[in-house]
Amino acid sequence: MLHQEGSLLALAILFSLSFMLNGLSEIFFSIANRDQLNNWGWSLAFSIITFIAGILLFVNPELSVTTLAFFIGFVILFRSIAAIGFAIDVKNYGSRKWGWLIVSGILGAVFAFILIWNPYFAGISVVYFIGFNFLFAGFFSIGLSVQLKKLHTSHKELSTDVMKRFEELAEDIHKEWSE
Repeated sequence: MLHQEGSLLALAILFSLSFMLNGLSEIFFSIANRDQLNNWGWSLAFSIITFIAGILLFVNPELSVTTLAFFIGFVILFRSIAAIGFAIDVKNYGSRKWGWLIVSGILGAVFAFILIWNPYFAGISVVYFIGFNFLFAGFFSIGLSVQLKKLHTSHKELSTDVMKRFEELAEDIHKEWSE
């Protein structure tokens, strides 16, 4: 039992540090890409929440051991919802391979609900549930980066005339929605 408590405490500290570092990097990413990202404020808000959750976990690791499943479950749930939104954005940008991105977001949300709904059950195998969630998040991130790279590459291949018309249309749409 003592080894399990020590392992959970180490896991709580490790996750708190990863949340803080991940939150900081996503804050910088959101701010640096605010001109390119639609709804970049949501990305920034989620990044700040992740950073604050990391601080809360780090400041009180004993408490975080008991609430680790909830913290991780909610963070993974928010990440999964964001993943579903990113998958829809990728679809809207014209990518045909967005389906498995949304599936990984949905699977992440299912595992997060299990973790939140029954932390005792999840506590028995918390490492497996967390591993599955981060595995899906990793697959999603890799897939999203590949899709964004393809969209960026195809964007560069467009003629300057098409790009000019696209930018004018985007401005018109933005003006229409702003009214």
